[in-house]
Amino acid sequence: MTDRDDQRPEDRTDRARREMLSRRTDEHAAPPASGGPTPASAETPDSAELEAREVQAEHDRAAQELVASGLFSGPDPTVIDDVRASSDPTVVVDPVARAQAETEVHRIYTEILTRAPEHDVQPSLDRVREVLDLLGEPQRAYPVIHIAGTNGKTSTARVVERLLRERGLRTGRFTSPHLSTVRERIALDGEPISPEAFVRTWEDVAPYVEMVDERSRAAGGPRLSFFEVFVVMGYAAFADAPVDVAVVETGMGGRWDATNVADGTVEILTSISRDHEQWLGDTLEAIAGEKVGILTPGSTVVSAEQHDEVTPVVRDAAHALGARLVVDGQDMEVVDRQLAVGGQMLVLRTPAATYTDVFLPLHGAHQARNALLAVAAVEAFFGGGSLSGEVVEHALASVDSPGRLELVRTSPTVLVDAAHNPAGVEVLREALEESFDLRRVVGVVGLMADKDAEGILSGLEPMLTEIVITRAATDRAHDVEDLAELARDIFDEDRVHVTERIDEAIDLAAARAEYGGEPGGAVLVTGSVVLVGEARLLLRRG
Repeated sequence: MTDRDDQRPEDRTDRARREMLSRRTDEHAAPPASGGPTPASAETPDSAELEAREVQAEHDRAAQELVASGLFSGPDPTVIDDVRASSDPTVVVDPVARAQAETEVHRIYTEILTRAPEHDVQPSLDRVREVLDLLGEPQRAYPVIHIAGTNGKTSTARVVERLLRERGLRTGRFTSPHLSTVRERIALDGEPISPEAFVRTWEDVAPYVEMVDERSRAAGGPRLSFFEVFVVMGYAAFADAPVDVAVVETGMGGRWDATNVADGTVEILTSISRDHEQWLGDTLEAIAGEKVGILTPGSTVVSAEQHDEVTPVVRDAAHALGARLVVDGQDMEVVDRQLAVGGQMLVLRTPAATYTDVFLPLHGAHQARNALLAVAAVEAFFGGGSLSGEVVEHALASVDSPGRLELVRTSPTVLVDAAHNPAGVEVLREALEESFDLRRVVGVVGLMADKDAEGILSGLEPMLTEIVITRAATDRAHDVEDLAELARDIFDEDRVHVTERIDEAIDLAAARAEYGGEPGGAVLVTGSVVLVGEARLLLRRG
């Protein structure tokens, strides 16, 4: 048995945190020598300092709760001062240094893009595990809430994150793909990782990534993929922060997804439907079998209400692992849902409590169900008891989910939604009809080549007056002319317009939406996350 094998899990956790964080200690100046003059602010704290102390005290109380529940070994006291300094809101970032860091982020991103694409899933976790082992297993330095499913993962992750932060915890969130900046994929305390921290993280992990690349290629295998590198960076950045808990969304599938090198304390299964069939299988049972690969022994599994073919797959997997299963429609439910200005008012029943008069600033019944999953998961994370009504109300009222039926402009109304499969289009249609009084909707649509184009366009047809086919800025994009030909078969020729450029597509759609001067016209940009990200950037929401 090696020294490494002889260590207890908590020893490895502490070692991982120390190794990841010790590289930062020499970057901060030593405190001034004692005996000097005491600043006036030290004698009379101003309101900002008092507020900062209150925030820190709340975090420490929350961390103590995790220690008591046995989920987390507590923050490393050797880095608390470092963390406080790095999160000090009074620190002014040099704009020149920030611009230089952003340039370096772009260079690093471009370099990582030369690797195998993120949808190229290899049935192995060995390369990711090897890099993380060399880094000291940073993914074991904090508990993980792991999320898999076909639709709703990112929105659910954002609600989970808000609930945890409302309880005073420092959070990491790993999601994909990104809308505006690659830094969104790794979020700390609800915000994309800073350019400086992104660069530092890459510098930390790059030598080990290259080492494993060389070993793999020498054995006839591939380099780490684009997605695998970002998973390594995410887990390392979370240990380096350090966070109290990480909310991690799978990229695709579950069993062989690179994020699955971490064991979840709680797992969430959002709605499972058909997507990525060439990689995950061509039946719902096969796809579900891949998704449940994230489940771990003795964990709590919080599941959406699933298709009949999926339900037994989830139930049997949880039972085999001795995991506690909490299911929407059985153990919890959205009791009531009423439209409200800017969102909806909810009554949510979970295994632990019923939460009333909860405002959620997201549209659609599917978002209410996502919020329900999130609340139940956070209850489970804290041991299964109820959360305070105030925590739930404040957290959900402050949630946002960019690119999910998001209003980005008025006059004319422009909405964006990242629906990219038939199931996503169906819930988009329901939410659009329920939440917006629109008479004429013109779609701007661009798809990825590997998507069910016929199913997506058929789902969009009843809600769109006309459609503008365009191209997302990615090599994976569906050929515009081929997509337009399919659209003409579904929509009829006179309802279909084509332009390669998204700016021209939005302008054309806006003109068609306002055709005749009738009120109630709108533009809907949908079909892929990449296209929605471009539209948000053009319309200055990115």
